[in-house]
Amino acid sequence: MAERQGRRRRLYTAWYACAALLLLGMAAWLYLMGDYSRIPLPAALSLVMLAATLLSLTREAPPRVAAYLALICGYLLIAMELPRQAALPSLWVGLPPVLALLLLPLGPAMLLNLLLTPAWLALLGNGELDQDLLLSYLTLVVIAALVPWEQARQHALLRATDPLDPECSAVGHDSLHERLASEAERASLLEQPLAVILIHLPQLEMAEEQFGPRAQQALLDSLCQAVAKRCREHDILGREGAADFWLVLTDTTESGALLVEQRLRQALERTTLLETGPIEARMRLCRPRRAESWPRFEQRLHAITQSLADD
Repeated sequence: MAERQGRRRRLYTAWYACAALLLLGMAAWLYLMGDYSRIPLPAALSLVMLAATLLSLTREAPPRVAAYLALICGYLLIAMELPRQAALPSLWVGLPPVLALLLLPLGPAMLLNLLLTPAWLALLGNGELDQDLLLSYLTLVVIAALVPWEQARQHALLRATDPLDPECSAVGHDSLHERLASEAERASLLEQPLAVILIHLPQLEMAEEQFGPRAQQALLDSLCQAVAKRCREHDILGREGAADFWLVLTDTTESGALLVEQRLRQALERTTLLETGPIEARMRLCRPRRAESWPRFEQRLHAITQSLADD
């Protein structure tokens, strides 16, 4: 997820930089054409877009600030050029809704497009509303909104069906409990050993509050990488809570689970992060008792997890 957000931020940064260059090129073209009265606006907007580009590069600044600056620049430029366009009016009147849908979430973009409908059509019609243009504008607003709406629907469906946690490569809460219940039933029927290592990261919440999401993501990635290197492929690392993880070791004896716990603890202690220093992890081994039902075993896991968080 963090990687996807980083790619999206870089993509928007490239768009802002290209927009700044285009505005600067427009100002240069107007200068060469001798239309000096129209030069100040694109020249000033190119500086604003340069500021938006720099803001998008700064992780401390909210990404919406750069988007708002870009939207304001686009609206001002369209408002200046719209009354001058005698040809292809539908093309120019379609730019504002598309720009809003690219830079804003679907809800605010739709609301803004509907509120500004009279303004754009009045600018294009010299103060008069044209019914054909109005119909074209509203049709474009609805059709253009279908793309982000479908994307949001697909992302929601993916989040609902994805077994992995959205912040790391561990299994999500619901999938963890389903797979652990299945493994507990299988171990009981086949009389195979099963072990669960409960892990609590006390630094996780502190890292996010003091150093931001990047420090939190580094802690999560370090834990997942340490588990991946020291466990088998069919072992299951699941995220039970914000800072709680369950490592399910299938067909593993108590001595084998203790060895995995020791190696994992040593690996995390040797991992030093810039913000938090060595990673601190509280661990406890838990195994199902003879003839213990799954609900009872699950209750013990929850109780031990809570005790680790309270220590």
